Amino acid sequence: MGNNGKETLLVALGGNALIRAGEAGTIAEQFENLRVPMRQIARLAERYRIIVTHGNGPQVGNLLLQQECCSTVPRLPLEILVAQTQGQIGYMIESTLDGELTAAGVAGRHMVSLISYVVVAENDPAFLNPSKPVGPYYSEEESRGLPWPFRKTAKGYRRVVASPRPLTIVEKSEIKALIELDFIVICCGGGGIPVIREGRAFHGVDAVIDKDLASACLATEVGVDIFVIATDVARVSLDYATPAERPLERMSVAEARHFLGAGQFPAGSMGPKVEAAVQFMEGGGKRAVITAIDRINAAIAGKEGTEIVRG
Repeated sequence: MGNNGKETLLVALGGNALIRAGEAGTIAEQFENLRVPMRQIARLAERYRIIVTHGNGPQVGNLLLQQECCSTVPRLPLEILVAQTQGQIGYMIESTLDGELTAAGVAGRHMVSLISYVVVAENDPAFLNPSKPVGPYYSEEESRGLPWPFRKTAKGYRRVVASPRPLTIVEKSEIKALIELDFIVICCGGGGIPVIREGRAFHGVDAVIDKDLASACLATEVGVDIFVIATDVARVSLDYATPAERPLERMSVAEARHFLGAGQFPAGSMGPKVEAAVQFMEGGGKRAVITAIDRINAAIAGKEGTEIVRG
């Protein structure tokens, strides 16, 4: 808890905060969708210090598609595209939240969006087995002429990149100073720009960091009290999408680790969210909740979501 008596809240927004299933992903749609979480965050702004992190998968994917449409323009590396979308989405969050703060009658809250680097290990085993699909689909012939690793899918060949574990957020000191000044901080977009250390400097790498794991790392480093992961389901469930599906109101850290080991939470969806919540609680956090993007306030009030607890 900060010296002004407020607890610090980190809300990690999933990709559906901007683009929902079945939508084209126009800017108008993205702004409209953002009003749902921003209206809730505006209502929390008087009681909490707030950090907002967010995904960027669809936005980076669109930039990669646009690059393919104009081969005469030099391609940009993935780290640059992540930086571009951090700026783009940061602007969209700030401007939408500003309007919702005004509508809620909350005055005097300053906001800032930070381009954020996240350090990964050069020898992370993920670099030996790239697994995160990005960008467009190619035919087998097209993929042969391109300089990246590919994975065959039902729709064609798709580029894959490494997804290394986040070790530390480079701007953690700046973020902590800003929340101490009661700024609402928007950062770690898309999991952050992945970098490795080269002496005292950093060098960007071709990779994608999981947004929820990066958020948990940041939350621990800056002393967040409450960590909310906002996604597209109201609660974490066992045996998801089967007749035996069981939503969970609470789950201990030990139970979560057991269910992760048993394969209950797939690596490409709920797995990293549960792992991030566990990591945060093991790092000394007070509360971690996973819930739907339209139920953030109810989850903080203990009425919705799945809470991960110690014991």
